[in-house]
Amino acid sequence: MAKRRDPVEAAADESMDLYDVATWEKRTSIDRLASGIYRALVAFTRTAIVLTALLILVGIGGLSAITDPQIGALTLLSAIPALGLAAYVWYSDATTNEPLSLLVATFLLGVLTANFAAVVNSLLQPWFQALAFVGNVLFFYLVVGPIEETVKLLAVRLYAFGHDSFDAVVDGAVYGAMAGLGFATIENALYITRSLDIATSTVGLGLIGAGGGITAVRALAGPGHVIYSAFAGYYLGLAKFNPRNRGPIVVKGLLIAAFIHATYNATVGIGSALIGVYTGLPSLPSYLVYVLAYDGLFGLILLRKIRRYSEAHRQVREDEATEESELTSERTEFES
Repeated sequence: MAKRRDPVEAAADESMDLYDVATWEKRTSIDRLASGIYRALVAFTRTAIVLTALLILVGIGGLSAITDPQIGALTLLSAIPALGLAAYVWYSDATTNEPLSLLVATFLLGVLTANFAAVVNSLLQPWFQALAFVGNVLFFYLVVGPIEETVKLLAVRLYAFGHDSFDAVVDGAVYGAMAGLGFATIENALYITRSLDIATSTVGLGLIGAGGGITAVRALAGPGHVIYSAFAGYYLGLAKFNPRNRGPIVVKGLLIAAFIHATYNATVGIGSALIGVYTGLPSLPSYLVYVLAYDGLFGLILLRKIRRYSEAHRQVREDEATEESELTSERTEFES
């Protein structure tokens, strides 16, 4: 859709100077000052968000969780499946490859913004506990899903979204996946740390052995975060290139991601239990079966969406090549 213009600008001759009438550019010293102040405010806001998130990370013990070498090893192991899925989303991008520095920055911002969700979830959860099972379900759909997907999207919006390398809709899925990986990593680290608090006297391989169960569980939970935020990220990318409908598009992506996320949280316990009842499998294998089925379904939907974009991208490239070839042929015939 064409850019909407003021009626004066739309009707004016190109020779007319419409500066400060219907158009604007940096011409005067106050224009440059206003532009500089705006950039400083944006930079300050981003810095304040990052620093606040870092302070929360330190306050909830997350920094010690990721700096302890033994817990770090368990966290790394737990993040491998999510890392593999994020890498596959990156590989599926049919456009130019995203720079490693931007991917790493988005991952780190995902680690930091996750702490906002940790605080909000902790503050609001007691309000739902009195309703027992119904309260838990409402908590997942009204708080956990929306809040966690929003902070993961914030990780993309803070830096990658405005970068020149974010030059295609599908890039949103790639950076969303990286933000989800960062979120999953710090969440795994915190879960592992808390589960090992009762075994603080255990060191070395003993600690790793004690954390094996929670590491396996978190390894299975991690890929979901990548899938959910890749959905939201894809729509963030779509919003970037459709600015007139940016708000509704972003909200649509968040609604989809939050619904998938909350539904997983609300059904994983019951689903795993039913699998155990009907198959006789122990709890961890039953959990594995459910996660593979659930994440597999929505992972395929996500990859189908990315593949559809890739096919459209390939088609337009082929059309461009055909048009260029035809123009070259016509030019050659004309010259001869």
